[in-house]
Amino acid sequence: MKLPSLRRARPTELPGVTGVVRLDRRTKNLTKRLKPGEIAVIDHVDLDRVSAEALVDCRVAAVVNVADSISGRYPNLGPEILVEAGIPLVDGVGREVFSILHEGEQVRLDDATLYRGHEAVAKGMAQDSKSVAELMDDARSGLSAQLEAFTANTLEYLRREKDLLLDGVGVPAIHTPMEGKHVLIVVRGYDYREDLVALKPYIREYRPVLIGVDGGADALVENGFVPDLILGDMDSVKDETLKCGAEVVVHAYRDGRAPGAERLERLGVESIEFPATGTSEDIAMLLADSKGASLIVAVGTHNSLVEFLDKGRPGMASTFITRLRVGAKLVDAKGVSRLYRSRVSTFQVVALMAAGLFAVGVAMVAIGADDVVWSILRARWGDFVYWIRELFT
Repeated sequence: MKLPSLRRARPTELPGVTGVVRLDRRTKNLTKRLKPGEIAVIDHVDLDRVSAEALVDCRVAAVVNVADSISGRYPNLGPEILVEAGIPLVDGVGREVFSILHEGEQVRLDDATLYRGHEAVAKGMAQDSKSVAELMDDARSGLSAQLEAFTANTLEYLRREKDLLLDGVGVPAIHTPMEGKHVLIVVRGYDYREDLVALKPYIREYRPVLIGVDGGADALVENGFVPDLILGDMDSVKDETLKCGAEVVVHAYRDGRAPGAERLERLGVESIEFPATGTSEDIAMLLADSKGASLIVAVGTHNSLVEFLDKGRPGMASTFITRLRVGAKLVDAKGVSRLYRSRVSTFQVVALMAAGLFAVGVAMVAIGADDVVWSILRARWGDFVYWIRELFT
């Protein structure tokens, strides 16, 4: 009897998602160094929308959260964004993973378990569209408690900052003139990229004073603009942007501590301190208002209760009061990219102009134009081609 020949089995790839691991307890710091295909390990209770969108933009292979992405306090928006983008999300693996894993190691995520080689180092709960929807439904029942806390924080902010809000006490002297001018404040928040692109014609026509709040200054630079003033904690803006020549205002605590000032000192960048509670976007609005801005256009800022809660900070109550203080001066640019898009595309404009030039050429042939006329037409054609090239570059 002839025995069947034995073939050596080819090694098969291990199941799950494999990639280099990056770890950071602050998500916004982690997104600065994440590369496509890597696995992000974060410590982020109630993952907010802005952080989730940043992770999606980094094109991570998976997200492992040592905390609960949805704690149930309120319906936060981040987990749904990750799941809809097809990015695996695992929750509650435990904070000890930060001491077990080292950045740059090769890891594998399979069935809610994180492996280093063949060793299982952490296990959590995998989230999908169904589980996220169920958790969001449960979280909506906790909104009443969050509203009570929000109200209490609002009253506390009013008590602490009544002099700043009512009389502008504590606003520093700055060099950037704003009296009677439009001021555009850019925060790296919801839809800031799309809205900033949509506002380019407005910026070119009205030449507003450009204020970048932390990473919002980078957004201005990325779109070809140089900020006039950079304001914030200085924890999420690039070194090159800080050195662009803009005036820099550091958001400091009421007790005088300004962690961002140390970084600026190392970079050799002069700055002015603005001690105040609340968020950096709040004091940017209060600064523009106190310096006489005629109009304040806000990009990427928070303007609804869901957004205030989704930010995950008790201090977001200050943003609500600040908006009441600034009043009619404030124009929110949120969603302008979805509200208006030009009905005439660039291609249609080019096609129309090409058709017009063709018609002129036919007319010249018909009337027997001389060499001088043709040389003029060739020169105009050259100008047209140059304009088209500039349009697309």
